[in-house]
Amino acid sequence: MERPLEGILAIDCGLYHAGPGGLAILGDLGAEVIKVEQPGGEPLREMKYVGNVPLELPGGRTLFNEGANRNKKSITIDLKTNKGQEILYRLVRGTDVFMTNMRRQAVEQMNLTYPQLKTLNQRLIYASVSAFGPKGPDRDKGGFDYQGQARSGLMYSMGEADMPPVVCQFGLIDQVTAIMVSHQIITALFMRERTGRGQEVHTSILGSAMFLLYFNVLTAQLGKFEIPRHQRSQAHPMRNYYRCSDDRWIMLTLTPPSRHWGPFCRVMGRPDLENDPRFDTEDKRLEKAEELVTLFDRLFATKTRDEWLKDFAEYDLFCAGVNNLLELVDVIQILENGYLTDFEHPAMGKIKIPGYPVHFSESLAGTTSAAPEIGEHTEEILTKIGGYSKKEIEAFRSEGIV
Repeated sequence: MERPLEGILAIDCGLYHAGPGGLAILGDLGAEVIKVEQPGGEPLREMKYVGNVPLELPGGRTLFNEGANRNKKSITIDLKTNKGQEILYRLVRGTDVFMTNMRRQAVEQMNLTYPQLKTLNQRLIYASVSAFGPKGPDRDKGGFDYQGQARSGLMYSMGEADMPPVVCQFGLIDQVTAIMVSHQIITALFMRERTGRGQEVHTSILGSAMFLLYFNVLTAQLGKFEIPRHQRSQAHPMRNYYRCSDDRWIMLTLTPPSRHWGPFCRVMGRPDLENDPRFDTEDKRLEKAEELVTLFDRLFATKTRDEWLKDFAEYDLFCAGVNNLLELVDVIQILENGYLTDFEHPAMGKIKIPGYPVHFSESLAGTTSAAPEIGEHTEEILTKIGGYSKKEIEAFRSEGIV
């Protein structure tokens, strides 16, 4: 079966993950993606730690580089030189997509702005990625995932009410930005099919983070209040999570509560609570949430998580186990849908990786190749796409251009 974006050629002239990760997604969908690296390679190749978290993999590889640069071919070009820029220009002439997340000043110094590349290719989709957006006083400032979490309001959307701002694990907002990059590029490609025109599209870490928080932000603007942070001891007892006897947790979302209150009481072995005058209306259950959460804490502690999941399934009540990331590989539902999938890695052998989370009836999607070695495809790209001869390529190598 074919892949949805077969025949699309894209150039990734970016760094780290927010941006380049979007081109990796295009690769999942079948696009041919060329990773342009400066001599010495992408910074992610050397990122062996983030904070105190080790990221080094066998064979001198690094974890983030594997994720951000999967499905790509690597070419090294010194874009600080005129000859290097001329090489890229020749590649751009036959390219559908060009993406960069370098800051504006660097893009201008390398003569890689949209107006410059548009003169070479009127049908080009040019994707820019910034930290905080293309306008405003901070348009030229840099930033990473944590700055997106901070400025968007995400850090006040997690944790409990009495906690200081909570930072999520790194990479969450980088990945959301990568998804938005792929979304905007595919949209622009679709428009080009109808109009024949290329265009520049821009997304940012901040904008992507805020879009992730769409309903939280909408509530603040329309309702003039912030959605409260979840406080387990006082939250609605039927929209909450509980520890089971095996120290594993279960998460409930029984909405609307009035419909599910009776079945919930029966599952919990307390059918008497359904018509208990203390809890027989939704207002009373909300008013006495802390009392009910304490009661259900004791009840959930009498069975294992899997026992509770089986009981809830008999009543078709919405709940799920709270998984840690290491146990995902044992979850049949995840494996059956390909959300984790087998992959034959050139350095690590057979491994499990995240699968593409959408199923197509008439096409395929998913990772086809690991992140390339530095400059692994330089000669292939310059020959097949750039039209250079081997003699010209050797001259470039001798000058340190490629």
